[in-house]
Formats: sequence, C-alpha cells, structure tokens
Amino acid sequence: DVQLQAFGGGLVQAGGSLRLSCAASGFTFDGSAIGWFRQAPGKEREGVSWISSSGGSTEYAESVKGRFTITRDDAKNTAYLQMNSLEPEDTAVYFCAVPWGYGFGSLKPENYEHWGQGTQVTVSS
Repeated sequence: DVQLQAFGGGLVQAGGSLRLSCAASGFTFDGSAIGWFRQAPGKEREGVSWISSSGGSTEYAESVKGRFTITRDDAKNTAYLQMNSLEPEDTAVYFCAVPWGYGFGSLKPENYEHWGQGTQVTVSS
C-alpha cells in the first residue's frame, strides 16, 4: 500500500523557516512526481509545489515563489519542502501527495491519487 507521511510542521514566528518532510513507501518513489498542498481552515486545498520524478522540473504557486523550495532524496524515499520567510497567510495543514498513475505533477489536487496525513504549520504575526 502507498503510504505518505508528512511531518516537520510547527509553530513559527513570521519571517521564520520550517522544513517539511514527506516520507513515502509502497511504490517506486523515484518514478513518481511528488506534490505539496495546503489547506487553511474554511478554504479549499491548494497546490503549493511539485517536483518531477527526476527532480529536474518543479513548479510553485505564485504565493510561495522565492520563499519555498521543493527537493527530493530518492535514496531516502523522501521529499522536502523548505519554507523560508514564512507569513501568517502560510498557516495551514500541509499535505504531500502522489499523482494518478505516478505520473506528472501539477498544482491541481484533482490530479493526485494518494495523500498522506498532513502536518500543521502555524505562523504567528
């Protein structure tokens, strides 16, 4: 079974940094794109970033460009989301996910089949 576990969230002051990790198992990790999403209370889930299976392609939501960096370590079956210059608007539960058919990534949640349990990120002003 595909398992994804996001961790590394926490409470941080505005301007601070966090690094989220997504530990994966149950599929060929280096053959799949990985996406990061977030959902704030009362809001729809939104795409934050994704990285291709090779790591050579990435995409970021406009709201996080220049502040967040997505990477992957295939030897550890883990993807990361480095979040810098955090803002209160970044407060949300963050999820990692695998696309349908372990295919290409996108920022659209409907393109993803497998989801992990999220990790809470809270940014105080």
